[in-house]
Amino acid sequence: MMHEQEKSDFPIVATKLANKSGQPEAEPVEPRGGAKRNTHQQRMCRTQSRESMSQRLERVRQAARQRKQERFTALFHLIDIELLETAFYWLKKKAAPGIDGVTWQQYEQDLETNLVQLHERLHRQAYRALPSRRRYIPKADGKLRPLGIAALEDKIIQRALVEILNAVYENDFLGFSYGFRPKRSQHDALDALATAIARTNVNWILDADISRFFDTVSHDWLIQFVEHRIGDPRVIRLIRKWLAAGTMEDGEIEPTEQGTPQGAVISPLLANIYLHYVFDLWANQWRKRHARGNVVIIRYADDIVIGFDKQDDAKRFKRAMQMRLEKFALTVHPEKTRLIEFGRFAAENRAKRGLGKPETFNFLGFTHISGRARDGKFMLRRKTRRDRMRATLKAIKEELRRRWHQSIPEQGKWLRQVVQGYFNYHAVPTNSPALGAFRAHVVDLWRRALRRRSQEDDTTWAKVTRLADKWLPKAKVLHPWPVVRFAAKYSRQEPGARMAHAGICAGGMQ
Repeated sequence: MMHEQEKSDFPIVATKLANKSGQPEAEPVEPRGGAKRNTHQQRMCRTQSRESMSQRLERVRQAARQRKQERFTALFHLIDIELLETAFYWLKKKAAPGIDGVTWQQYEQDLETNLVQLHERLHRQAYRALPSRRRYIPKADGKLRPLGIAALEDKIIQRALVEILNAVYENDFLGFSYGFRPKRSQHDALDALATAIARTNVNWILDADISRFFDTVSHDWLIQFVEHRIGDPRVIRLIRKWLAAGTMEDGEIEPTEQGTPQGAVISPLLANIYLHYVFDLWANQWRKRHARGNVVIIRYADDIVIGFDKQDDAKRFKRAMQMRLEKFALTVHPEKTRLIEFGRFAAENRAKRGLGKPETFNFLGFTHISGRARDGKFMLRRKTRRDRMRATLKAIKEELRRRWHQSIPEQGKWLRQVVQGYFNYHAVPTNSPALGAFRAHVVDLWRRALRRRSQEDDTTWAKVTRLADKWLPKAKVLHPWPVVRFAAKYSRQEPGARMAHAGICAGGMQ
């Protein structure tokens, strides 16, 4: 095993790509940074050691930023005990165990020995990835979504590698990619979309859906894409192990020849890499070379929304996108992918043609509506999707049944956390009616649950209203207007923006 100083002297970037790919650089105004940490107390690492890890990753970031055509041939040595420990504390403490049955708390009891042994197995090539445990969770439409729950040590190594690869790819990914990236959230994507619709010429929306994306990702193409930037064979070998580990269901192991397991720590980054080469770079070039009007793109993982001011651009892009995805083993869902008239002038234009109100579309849990403010001007309205609200209320009802015999304060504390968490995401401007309806439904579910505990229960509406006032947060807007927040976060203009007022939109508008 090498000393720390010996490892830190290894070169990070060694070889240059044989051919220039002509890939556009990442949009320059996007903020970059590391992933968010959970609050924790580290027992093994000293402050000096933590700084050295940060410095090593910063060297990777600088190299990736300065030499965009070069491959990183020496990254594996960065997975040291210190980074493994940091990755361990980044994991969720209450996450379900994989097929190894080891929980976070159990692993922590002898953490230092466990990590030393894991590090040794990694660096002598004795580490073996375990199959993921298959688990199903209900979707809003009533169907079941398959998840793959990895073993704890697989999660630790994956999380450590994600931190290293983020240092490379955060300099490559484009501005309109928001999903599962450091310092980016769903609301950043929602703000970018709202700003695009409100401040640029958007008359048509292409709501694109990729059929079973995580299940159909080609392993061969994925490895080829990773190898554009990563030339360390040990890192590639790790990724191949996870892709081929398979899943276990009912005691039987099912091999995986394609796809990445939803729920795996590494899957979101691999998905972003795949779509970066398959969609992002291509779409960015298409709007520069072929579009006759304004084109705005927002992508959150495999959820993609593209805005156009010209219908002809939208139709041509849709056809070209279908052909592009098919080349890389992906398909556009024929029913869920829709081109609709939407935006500031949609209602007026449709009225002139004798058509009804503009259609709506869903994105990241909200239904987007072409509405009007009190003064008659256009206003983008967003409200919680009905199916998502119903699914959440159904889950609350079932959990209340499990908490049947808990005391009122215990139930109240739990419901307060649930309702507040719901509001933290959904409490956006124009969504107040849906927030009030959600809270009212929760209060009614609580009342029914209390009444069913006893035939002589005296829980009246007046009593449950007092309980709700005591334990449940009020329904109120918590988020600022999206255009205001987006302008504050991305204040500089993008070079080359086609319209001056579109330049403020760093989320991919050019």
